[in-house]
Amino acid sequence: METKSCLECGKSVYGRSDKKFCDDTCRNAYNNRQNADANNFVRNVHNLLRRNRRILEEINPKGKGETTRTLLLSKGFDFTYHTSAKTTKDGTSSFFCYEYGYQIIDDEKVKLIKEELHLYSL
Repeated sequence: METKSCLECGKSVYGRSDKKFCDDTCRNAYNNRQNADANNFVRNVHNLLRRNRRILEEINPKGKGETTRTLLLSKGFDFTYHTSAKTTKDGTSSFFCYEYGYQIIDDEKVKLIKEELHLYSL
């Protein structure tokens, strides 16, 4: 019978014929290393989205109002990242970071909005 080597540490692997790792620790370490780049990208984008939402929540506690692009940018807001976009019947686009959103009015003015979340249990 031919013994295989663990893909992570090189120790002999015993058990099923398709087994690739000697234990769960090696399997997890191998897979974490393989997925590190993808995980870092997702983590970075998620952090940007959370920061954008936090900024919108901070400057829009009442759920609607107006602010400036300059203020948003000074707080670290990144207009590139949002979780959804909606276009109204009149053609106005709204961009959301979860339930907090904004509409670009002109080069400097930004309208702030908050959408009520309706989460339904399945």
